[in-house]
Amino acid sequence: MHKEHAYISLGSNMGDSQTTLTLAFDEIDNLPQCRLLTKSSLYLSSPMGPENQPDYVNAVCLIETALEPLALLAQLQDIELRYGRERKAERWGPRTLDLDILLYGNQTISTPELTVPHYGMAEREFVMVPLFEIAPSMIMPDGNAIALWVAKCNLDGLRRLTTSEQA
Repeated sequence: MHKEHAYISLGSNMGDSQTTLTLAFDEIDNLPQCRLLTKSSLYLSSPMGPENQPDYVNAVCLIETALEPLALLAQLQDIELRYGRERKAERWGPRTLDLDILLYGNQTISTPELTVPHYGMAEREFVMVPLFEIAPSMIMPDGNAIALWVAKCNLDGLRRLTTSEQA
C-alpha cells in the first residue's frame, strides 16, 4: 500500500478554538489509513476578509496517509462537520473548524473540489509560519526554500501561543 505525506492546515475562530484544534489533531490521527507524524504550535492570527470577527487559532500538521487526495478531503470535511462547520457563500467568514490540504506529496491537483498545492498558502502567514516550524528545510513547489516564502509574509498579525496560553 503506497503511503504519501500530506500537510494539513487547521484553523478556528468560533468557540474554544484551542481545544477544537487540539481535538482535531487527534481526529486526523484517527482517520483510517492515516497517521499524524508531527504538528506545529498553535498560532493566533488576525482574520482574513471581514474584520468584525474574532482572531483565529491556526496550526499545521504532517500526516502519512494511504488515502487518495479526494478521499482524504472527504474525511477532513467530515471532521469539520462534526465540529459544526457550516459551508456558506461568505468566503473567509468565521468558522468552528477549517481543514485544508496544503500539500500532498509532490502532486499537483486541480479539480473543482481540490487544488494542491493550496492556492493561497504562499500569502498566508498563518499557514507558512507553522509549516516552516515543522518543515524548515522544505523546498516548495516552485523550487524555492520555504524560508523565502516565509520571508515574503506579513507577520504583523501573527503570534505563536506560548505553552501556558495553550491550556
